[in-house]
Amino acid sequence: MKRCRRRTALWCVNQHISNTSSGQPLARLLATMRTDFALVLTAALLLDTVWRNNGEHASKGPCRAGFSQSFYSVLISRDVLQDLAIVKDTTVSSQKVKFDDCMGNEAVDFQSSDPFFSVQADGSIFAKGQGASLEEPVQFKLTARGPHAHVWETVVQLALIDPPSPQQNENEVTKEEGKVAERKERKEAFQAPPPVIMFSGSRLNSSKGLRRQKRDWVIPPINVAENSRGPFPQMLVSIRSDQDQDISIRYSITGVGADQPPNEVFNIDPVLGKMFVTKPLDREHRSSYHLRAHAVDMNGNQVENPIDLYIFVIDMNDNRPEFKNQVYNGSVDEGSKPGTPVMHVSAFDADDNTTANGMVRYRILSQMPHSPIPNMFTINSETGDIVTVAPGLDREKVSQYTIIVQATDMEGNLNFGLSNTATAIITVTDINDNPPMLTSRTFSGEVPENRVDVVVANLTVIDADQQHSPNWNAVYRIISGDPSGHFTIRTDPVSNDGMVTVVKPVDFEMNRAFMLTVVVSNQAHLASGIQSSLQSTAGVTISVQDVNEPPYFPTNPKHIRFEEGVPAGTSLTTFSASDPDRLQMQQTIRYSKLNDPADWLSINRTNGQIITTAMLDRESIYVKNNIYEATFLATDNGSPAASGTGTLQIYLIDINDNSPALIPKESQICERMNRNVNGVNITAADADTDPNAGPFVFELPNFPTSIRRNWTISRISGDYARLGLRYQVYLEPGVYEVPVIVSDSGNPPLSNRSVIKVKVCPCDENGDCTTLGAVAAAGLGTGAIISILICIIILLSMVLLFVVWIKRREKERQTKQLLIDPEDDVRDNILKYDEEGGGEEDQDYDLSQLQQPDSLEHIMSKPPGVRRVDERPIIPESQYPIRAVVPHPGDIGDFIHEGLRAADNDPTAPPYDSLLVFDYEGSGSTAGSVSSLNSSSTGDQDYDYLNDWGPRFKKLADMYGGGDDD
Repeated sequence: MKRCRRRTALWCVNQHISNTSSGQPLARLLATMRTDFALVLTAALLLDTVWRNNGEHASKGPCRAGFSQSFYSVLISRDVLQDLAIVKDTTVSSQKVKFDDCMGNEAVDFQSSDPFFSVQADGSIFAKGQGASLEEPVQFKLTARGPHAHVWETVVQLALIDPPSPQQNENEVTKEEGKVAERKERKEAFQAPPPVIMFSGSRLNSSKGLRRQKRDWVIPPINVAENSRGPFPQMLVSIRSDQDQDISIRYSITGVGADQPPNEVFNIDPVLGKMFVTKPLDREHRSSYHLRAHAVDMNGNQVENPIDLYIFVIDMNDNRPEFKNQVYNGSVDEGSKPGTPVMHVSAFDADDNTTANGMVRYRILSQMPHSPIPNMFTINSETGDIVTVAPGLDREKVSQYTIIVQATDMEGNLNFGLSNTATAIITVTDINDNPPMLTSRTFSGEVPENRVDVVVANLTVIDADQQHSPNWNAVYRIISGDPSGHFTIRTDPVSNDGMVTVVKPVDFEMNRAFMLTVVVSNQAHLASGIQSSLQSTAGVTISVQDVNEPPYFPTNPKHIRFEEGVPAGTSLTTFSASDPDRLQMQQTIRYSKLNDPADWLSINRTNGQIITTAMLDRESIYVKNNIYEATFLATDNGSPAASGTGTLQIYLIDINDNSPALIPKESQICERMNRNVNGVNITAADADTDPNAGPFVFELPNFPTSIRRNWTISRISGDYARLGLRYQVYLEPGVYEVPVIVSDSGNPPLSNRSVIKVKVCPCDENGDCTTLGAVAAAGLGTGAIISILICIIILLSMVLLFVVWIKRREKERQTKQLLIDPEDDVRDNILKYDEEGGGEEDQDYDLSQLQQPDSLEHIMSKPPGVRRVDERPIIPESQYPIRAVVPHPGDIGDFIHEGLRAADNDPTAPPYDSLLVFDYEGSGSTAGSVSSLNSSSTGDQDYDYLNDWGPRFKKLADMYGGGDDD
């Protein structure tokens, strides 16, 4: 123990653990260790690791395959490293890697990621050759592969240990004793500091220079249990530098959890080097922290190399397993054998799955219904796969099972583990294990003859399989009794019944009844081992009902051939019908005409003889492609009566009964024949067909003789000829009628004398008629043309004179005097002035001049007497009572009569003032009245300005501005 106390506290713990693992009792270890509380906690955590490594746990649970630790940190003495330089292959550590695959570790292969270090089958660490150097810490991944493709991994870290010098041990003992004394003085015996982690590195000595540089230690991970209840802050470890005796040291930590988010999870006393955790940790949020410890002097200069601190959060069982779904749906075919996979359920535990806290096990709590047995299914406790364990799944009895599945961690330990449940719904899917069965062995029906798409019988069937599935859908087949294919059986998609339907008309006279044999099956094949039932076959009897069938024409349509021109009364043929009802009914047939477009035919009512009533003409518009078509009706006397139609087609043979007609009827030709113009091409049209049409013969008649003297016809082909002037014959321009005789090729031939109008005109060098020539050809001479031109000139002159007269009249209307002569009596006349334009809507008048002025002072100052309110007084007036001014009369009629009476009694009114402007024109008028224009205070008014207003005011200027003569 004395030797241990000369080292750091953590190193002491490691030493005691090694001793314990080699056989020293735990009680002796705890008795020799110091009573520091944190040291005891650290020792307990490390002891737990040793127990797992050596398989000495007090209560062993079920075997769990894999490495005992996910991380191994092995410290190796320098003496072992020196041996590596001499020995080629050797074991470098007595500490072994613990592995168990729960099968005796047979055929387990260890593979290392470092080529110089490996692990042997017994777990010992092995160095390969002299290349294995530990000057720097070595870390490699170790992989274990089992015989069933199972793979496990762990990490192994190797580092050297430098034995401390005796002087360092004495200093450490002195320091440790001083701390113990100090703690005793403070009465903190049960709050001793945790293990101390020492910086290792170079140290500067002023007298002796640099000491040798020590190698960095590999610091074992610091384990902190999650969800700790504190108190906080809780000290984890004490960090110090062996230079703190010479200079003042400041300690700090960096990394995630210190100065990086999440911040201030860990902090450190910068003077004492004590590192604390400030709050409970959650492994599920973060399972480890990597911090770096720093030591600097007061000036911030680094005095030690940073050391790495690994803090691992120890998992606690604080999370229940959680199913991915609360309800799982699966299915299994009915009749499945035991061991058939059904479905898979899975639960996730947030705890460490390398420990029992996260190892989930499954079991079935209940099954509903219990039919046929309560335990139809089982579940794999590790994988969550549900399989069948018993036969007897029958969808027709139980179509769905509901299973409650429980997931428990702690490897399924119900006493210590946490549990959760989910529901698994298993649907038993249908297979075709039930053949369809007809409800009867015989069915019957009846069908009227000559009917189609009629359901004549309905076949019912039962099937226990799932409805509206291929295992339930029925398929019906007629296997005998219908060789001609008169019937088919369609499946009702809703009821699954078979509907016997007529697809081909049946004839009572041919078959009075049908005996069908029907078989039914499913759309899907029967499952293996299921035999078809005898009830899937039945007989169907179908009776045929006799009905009154309509008469029919045996030959329809009926074709006959006749020459056109057959006279009326000619018998063409007998178009008779037959009655299919020949067994039970004896009926009479009557005939009638249904459609005869040209009304050429008649039919005998009793025997159906066809007789012509008019001559047949092939060239008629009712004949198409030489065929004339008529429709007749045959009706029996049944109840009800039935009728049938027949069509008679008459092919008309052509005879030569149409003479040809000349084409064209008009043409033109040059007055002189030349090399470029030879004549007019002519042909003929004939309504007949070959051989009664072309080729045609064209010739000129003998009379009059001038025709053959001036004209000639030459043959071009069988249907064309050329009409032209004879050579050196000159005709005056004009229109000439040339008769031509056209004959066809009939036997006997028919001829036709046709006239063609030929315009003879002067032509240019290209043979085209000139404009003057075309006019001349129309029959007008030079004198007639000149006369037409003179008439056109005269007509244009008359139009010009009329336009000039209209303009002059318009000008006179514009210069018309406004007033009549002064000697005329204007009082008894109504003067019509010139046009006023387009109305008030087209004028921009200032209507304010016609409104009543706001001020009536010039009226109110007028001497008493009756007067108008629309003028100013110009001479002294006699005394009359003043009429009351009514600016807003209520009755317009009274207002007008009052103004008229005032005007009649007003002696100041001029004799020619016959138009009055009445009082009220609205508010806002800026003028008094129109009469105010000729009012003045002296009675004299200068009207000379009227001369400047243009000719329209000339009369006014003469009347009022006459000068001395007035």
